[in-house]
Parts: sequence; C-alpha cells; structure tokens
Amino acid sequence: MAKTKTARKALPAGIGKVLKRLHCPLDVILLCVRWYVAYSLSLRNLEEMMAERGVEVDHSSVHRWVIKLVPSLEKAFRPNKRPVGKSWRMDKTYIKVKGQWKYLYRAVDKEGNTVDFLLRAHRDKTAARRYFEKAIARNGEPETVTVDKSGANLAALEALNAARPTPINVRQNKYLNNIIEQDHRAVKRIVKPMMGFKSFRCARIILSGVEVMHMIRKGQMRGNDGTPTAAEQFYSLVI
Repeated sequence: MAKTKTARKALPAGIGKVLKRLHCPLDVILLCVRWYVAYSLSLRNLEEMMAERGVEVDHSSVHRWVIKLVPSLEKAFRPNKRPVGKSWRMDKTYIKVKGQWKYLYRAVDKEGNTVDFLLRAHRDKTAARRYFEKAIARNGEPETVTVDKSGANLAALEALNAARPTPINVRQNKYLNNIIEQDHRAVKRIVKPMMGFKSFRCARIILSGVEVMHMIRKGQMRGNDGTPTAAEQFYSLVI
C-alpha cells in the first residue's frame, strides 16, 4: 500500500474532487474499496477486518467511499481497457435490487475477456438493444454474437442489423455460451455477501466496480508490463 500514500493535492482533478470531503487516509479508503469489489466480503466484514488492523472504520463509511469513488475508477479504467475480440458471447444474469430481480447484461469474447455490462430493470428487446448499442459504441462492432434462445436478444440484434450494411452474424446456441455463464459466477460470487442492493443506483455503481476489478484480474488493463499485481493496477487508476 506504499504507493497509495500520495498527497491528495497530487491526485488527478476528478479523483481529488471526489475525495475532498473524505477525511480518512487515502490508503485506507482505497484498500477498503478494493477489497469490497474484489472479494466476497460484506461491509461489516470490512469493518471488523480494519478494526483488527487498528483502524476504526464504520461500515456505512465504506459504503459511502465505494459509491463516491467507483464511478471515477471506472472512468479512468475505460481508456486503458484492452481491445476485445470480434466474436462475442452474450447473456444476462439476475441481480436482486430492493427485493426484486433485475437483469445484468454481459458479454465476453471467445477468449473470456469482458466486452461490457449493463444493469437494466427489465428483460426485453429494449433492454437488450440498449446493451448492444453501449457495447458496440465502446468496443467496436463484432463480427459474430452468440446468444441463447432468448427471443428478446435475437429481436434486438435483428433491429440493429436492419440499419447496417454489413449485418452482425447471430448464432443462437446455449452450449456455446458456457464461457459467459461461467464468467457470471465470478461476479455473482462477489455480490452474494452484499445480500441484495437497496437501490438501483447503488447496484449499478457497485457492480461497475466489481466488473472493473474482474477485468483487471483477467489482464484487460493496458500498461501492465512488468507484471504489476491486480492491486497495483487498481491503485494506478487513482494515483
């Protein structure tokens, strides 16, 4: 954590503004945020773990740090994300928000690299199309997209193809989507101790932090020559 002990005045303007009213040491804030989005820990787990290290941190403070800092971390990560392949496997998984199931749309390329993600309140053609539009805008157009037998996903891709001179090749095969279903598990394992989210906004922010950390672990961040650890890459987004 030595690298995190940087004067706040030396931080990027956006990060510095976010941290302006957070008076806890920066290294403590970053450690708690990283642990929360990287491991299967609840906020109270983190409170206890910091207390064992002689640092008094309330679990509600950790939650506030995550909500304030993660959007800036994701923004810093995006320009440093490595390009993904042109063959995508897309699927959705279920996330509980305020006691109701919401839908996390995700895709990976054939190598297992995360393409993009999007939390939506509904599971329909509009939600699927919004996901594809976002993923294509950020990652370029794929040559092939493999989906399951969902009619909404197929309808969304057909609508996109209608406006393209070169259509995206669409495959519907649930067995080819095993790679994305396995990748869902890595995200769900981190989310499980959180016991559901209290608001859609908090769910969206925290899930983006989990996804960013997951991509860093998979080697999807540029400039990792010299084999820096995942933790060092995470902290480099701030410092």
